[in-house]
Amino acid sequence: MSRAVVEAYFAAINADAFAELVGVFAEDVEIHTVGAEPVVGREAALAHFPEVLANYAEHSDRVTRWIETRDAIVTEIDFAGKLMDGRPVVFPALDVFDLRDGRIARVTTWYDTRDVRRQVAP
Repeated sequence: MSRAVVEAYFAAINADAFAELVGVFAEDVEIHTVGAEPVVGREAALAHFPEVLANYAEHSDRVTRWIETRDAIVTEIDFAGKLMDGRPVVFPALDVFDLRDGRIARVTTWYDTRDVRRQVAP
């Protein structure tokens, strides 16, 4: 059950089907991304992803490793994307999902912000 909700999260993100995230997030979900202010609440989270991914013509989070406990899942990810101008963006990331009652209550994401800024800079 726990892994299925995280798999649904990645499927929705990768398909730009952000409305489907309503089914995986707890009402009071928190999203913490290195270098950014926290996003708190389901509605804010649903608005967050289209904004973050708006400059990508293509993007994909491919999970390369799963570490699972009863209430948390850690995923190692290879992100691959293409900006609207055609430039590629690739980087590894680590996501930690805290789960509650079969939903995602908190997502914490780490990646090399300096490298990503360099890749997306105009």
